[in-house]
This record gives sequence, structure tokens and C-alpha cells, in this order.
Amino acid sequence: MDDRLVAAFAVMEASGFIAPFLFILFHILRQFLFIPVALVCMAGGLLFGSVFGSIYSLIGLTLLSVLFFFVIKGVPTFAERLLKLKEKWFGRNAVLTTGQIAVLKLIPFVHYQLLNLCLLERHREFKPFLRAAFLSNIPLAFFYTVFGQYITTFSPPIIVMIILSLAVLFYLLREKVRVISWNEFFPSK
Repeated sequence: MDDRLVAAFAVMEASGFIAPFLFILFHILRQFLFIPVALVCMAGGLLFGSVFGSIYSLIGLTLLSVLFFFVIKGVPTFAERLLKLKEKWFGRNAVLTTGQIAVLKLIPFVHYQLLNLCLLERHREFKPFLRAAFLSNIPLAFFYTVFGQYITTFSPPIIVMIILSLAVLFYLLREKVRVISWNEFFPSK
């Protein structure tokens, strides 16, 4: 585990009743330390147990999404960089559903703020964005907090099966749109 992460959690463990607040704050600050979300959620499960670790991770990730909402509106260069990254990963016209974003958040190497940008493109107002961010963070917080200690012991075939099942779930949660051509809609006699 990263030395910065170990040091931060040693401080939290020794801080007593303010540990949950420090953990939630660490969720917000972890992006500046380049620590993956999954590691922080796993550590929350070890520090606070599955239930409270999931709750604290969910609160921290939702507050991070709220911070993202206001920062992205105030820093257009950050938004442009993320839009270029989105175009590179998903294509120019990709519009992901909240379910797809929740599945992608479970994959550790997908950029968390990029997925928040995809949520923001779908939900421009604050309340719908906050609701979608909260819902898409639930699987992430729950999965990595509860099952985090077991993930490291998975064999490569199990990891491949999990990734494949996430890919199938991603496909099933897509927005279903059927394009009808002009000639099909208005058949000629």
C-alpha cells in the first residue's frame, strides 16, 4: 500500500471520534494525492467495518462529486481537458446512463472525475446531478468496502470473470435507442 495512505490512516485510527470526519475529508483530498478510490474505500472497511465504512465512503464520494460540480463550472480549462479525455475514451457523442456510470466506477482504472463529467452532461442542474452522483456512488462504496479485503486474493480467472460480467452489465444498462430511417418511417408505395 502507498506510504501516504498508510500514514493518513494511522492518523485517522489514532484520532478517535473525529476519525469519520477525517476519513470523509480524506476522500475529498485523495485525488490530489493520486490515491485510487478503491484503496480508500477498502481502508474504510478495515477502519470502520463494512456498514460504517460504506456510509462514510458514500458521504465522502458524494461530497467529492458536489465539489466537482462547482469546480467544473468555475474552471473551464479543467472542463476542456476532461472533455478531450471523454472524447478519446468514449467518443464524441457518447451519452452514458447513470447505471453505466455506476458500473464504470467499479473499474479501478477509469478516471473518477471523467465519470462525474459524464453525469454532468446528462444532468445539468444541481439536484438531478447530486441524485445521480449519489446513486452511482452506492455500488462503488459498497463493493470496495465490503469485498475489498477479498479482492486482493482473487485469482486471475476470477478477475477476468468479474471484468466480463461488468462489461455485460455495462451493455445491458445502455440507453436503448432505435434509429428509423426516413424510407422506413415513410414507406413509398
